[in-house]
Amino acid sequence: MTPVLSGLRIVEGSAFVAAPLGGMTLAQLGADVIRFDAIGGGLDFNRWPVTEEGVSLFWAGLNKGKRSIQVDLRRPEGRELIQEIITQPGPDAGIFLSNFPEGSWLSDAALRARRSDLIYVNIIGNPDESTAVDYTVNPSSGFAYATGPTGSMMPTNHVLPAWDTATGLTAAVGLLAAERYRTRCGDGQLVKVSLTDVAFAMVANLGYLAQAQLTHEERSQIGNDLYGAFGRDFATGDGRRIMVVAISLKQWQSLADATAITEHLPAIEKALGVDLRKEGDRFQARDAIAAFLAPFIARHTLTELRETFDEHGVCWGPYQTFSQLVGEDPRCSIANPMFHKVDQPGVGRVLLPGSPLAFSELPRERPAPAPILGQHTDEVLNEVLGLSEHEIGLLHDKGVVAGPLW
Repeated sequence: MTPVLSGLRIVEGSAFVAAPLGGMTLAQLGADVIRFDAIGGGLDFNRWPVTEEGVSLFWAGLNKGKRSIQVDLRRPEGRELIQEIITQPGPDAGIFLSNFPEGSWLSDAALRARRSDLIYVNIIGNPDESTAVDYTVNPSSGFAYATGPTGSMMPTNHVLPAWDTATGLTAAVGLLAAERYRTRCGDGQLVKVSLTDVAFAMVANLGYLAQAQLTHEERSQIGNDLYGAFGRDFATGDGRRIMVVAISLKQWQSLADATAITEHLPAIEKALGVDLRKEGDRFQARDAIAAFLAPFIARHTLTELRETFDEHGVCWGPYQTFSQLVGEDPRCSIANPMFHKVDQPGVGRVLLPGSPLAFSELPRERPAPAPILGQHTDEVLNEVLGLSEHEIGLLHDKGVVAGPLW
């Protein structure tokens, strides 16, 4: 069956996380995403983590399902090829996704002069287009001062590039929105999405900006506790750790029943003057609640808790290393239809995810591996630009393009 975005062609000029993730998200839904890189690879071609042989698992992870071409981007002939590929005619072409600076030969004006209805999605750092990356945006967002151990005076960064991730997905949504607009109205456009804007918008969406403005209250660091509801990490009897969460009333009742603490709850309510049916009151009483939960959890192994909690419908999860995740959790295995074992060139046979989206009328697509750098250079030049084998050969001879880097 035809994938959702089959036939849509997107050209990607990118590095690092946000733009490659945006392109891969669309590629895994069936779009033909053509990523171009400088000959020898771009800024992220060798980024960690890497195999013992130095192959970037980072690059392979964020470029699944794309086509790859290598072009000498310093030469006018190479830039001309990329401009032609980006601006080819057709209702499903003329779409460019990039986090490169929007200027010079990749400016909107230069490309739009070749195709007036171009869709150009450009990911930038700050709204004024000055430099910013996830690891500078997050400290500015306020989250670093709400993260970390209770009582800490130091800000704590997280290791997940959350704003890169959110920006990449936002860029993919923006691209599809612009494509729908062009289909309906005939006009292309330049779409700018700022890493900082995505982050700060989310801070506001979660109510934290309004909290700072209206209550003048700073979010304090509370370790692994869940702000505003009951959620805390506990040690199990066999040395593992779990996170237990009760946001809704149903989750709270399930947790109380599973751990047999119901009879103690009236005493907590009376002593602290709270109503544990309320989410916020459970947050205020979290230490008292935890004092009853901790002994129960400490008496049981992870396996025993899994059985009891799952039986009662408790909202919980184990803390896991990456190795434990891939070795123990069935959700991260071929038991989950999102995952398949796939041969990734240069890496070996590894567990790869397809799109997290499951469509009722379409089968889950088997994930495609990331291409070898330059694997599709000749194919794209022939299919997209209509160049002959002889013409492509001359470009190779001149060093304007390169084929697969094995």
